[in-house]
Amino acid sequence: MNSLHRPVYISGMGAVSALGLGVSALADAVFEGKSGVRPISFGENKQQFIKTAASLPEIPLEKNPRRTTSSNVDIVTTIGLLAAKEAMEQAKWPEGMPLGQDAAVIVGTGIGALATLEVEYHKHFVTGGRSDPFTIPKVMPSASASHISMAYGAQGPSFSVSSACSSSSQAIGVALSLIRSGMARRAIVGGTEALLTHTGFRAWEALRVMSPTLCRPFSKGRDGMILGEGAAIMLIETEDALKQRGGEPICELAGFGTTSDAADILRPDAASCARAMRNALIDAGLSPQDIGYLNAHGTGTILNDQTETLAMQEIFGDQLAQLPVSSTKPVHGHTLGAAGAIELIVTIEALRRQMAPPTINWLEADAHCIANPVPNQAVPTKMNAAMSNSFAFGGINSCLVVRKV
Repeated sequence: MNSLHRPVYISGMGAVSALGLGVSALADAVFEGKSGVRPISFGENKQQFIKTAASLPEIPLEKNPRRTTSSNVDIVTTIGLLAAKEAMEQAKWPEGMPLGQDAAVIVGTGIGALATLEVEYHKHFVTGGRSDPFTIPKVMPSASASHISMAYGAQGPSFSVSSACSSSSQAIGVALSLIRSGMARRAIVGGTEALLTHTGFRAWEALRVMSPTLCRPFSKGRDGMILGEGAAIMLIETEDALKQRGGEPICELAGFGTTSDAADILRPDAASCARAMRNALIDAGLSPQDIGYLNAHGTGTILNDQTETLAMQEIFGDQLAQLPVSSTKPVHGHTLGAAGAIELIVTIEALRRQMAPPTINWLEADAHCIANPVPNQAVPTKMNAAMSNSFAFGGINSCLVVRKV
């Protein structure tokens, strides 16, 4: 077998989301159609127009993984570490045993430590307070990857990927390629994002892409996205590495495709999105007919949903009418740099449960969008392979394919 196409397996998953700690909290809510979107406010900000988001619940500090304190890391790193802890426990990695020199850590984030930056800017420009001496190590984009590598003794390649809403999807795909190349035997991969701060929220409001009501992907009457925050981390391993330690695979990470529109910073290009999907299928050695479920990027904005529909039609053609497609962002929010990893976990759970999750809040078909998303209730679906899309600002597109084992 060509080493570039040897099997790579996901052996552990962890998540922190608006639904709470853990993959089960996320997945159960997604398949039951229970949203984590809740009211949000930022003190006395009378200019706040959007009133809801999929914000994180309170996280008990005693649950922080080893080697960290609440004072030397930003919340974006804390939740990444929490997700990594669950992933390593599910993978049954021995407690305290370093991953070693053949293990990589690649973590995606779109914004990084915005909460720390906001606090420090306020000190500097408003109160004149003393700067936190840990500000720089907190806010550097690679902080999450570094802390995860330190927590688990991963001494191979370690870095962050920042490509807006494709960040964690690309991080996972880059890790897949890196393992296939022989540079590592296993990798901790995924993404983390926590940007529900006063300034972060105001900046997104200024774009006028957020819904003042409900997120309704692909539905007639949709009027925008809902912001969310969270983290999702996975352990991926070669077949030999997994067998050597007696581990069990959850599924195969089978294919990755990524493209750049090289066109417009905000307006997506359907042909380039479709090319990412096609490349992922080719990489997995699959045809469109092999895909049994598609987790769409599906933001609920007018332009994104129309463009993604065109891309799906280009790849799946007449098959699209029978293919279960859904967007789960109305449940966990659009988590930006963490979205690809969170939605890949949802996709894997769909594969494991043989169930297509619903697109909640869907009202009726839009003539310019896919006419048959899974509406409002999950449906049993036989599948051997599934796909997850991530299409980002800047025209950066990424697609991942997973397969049953």
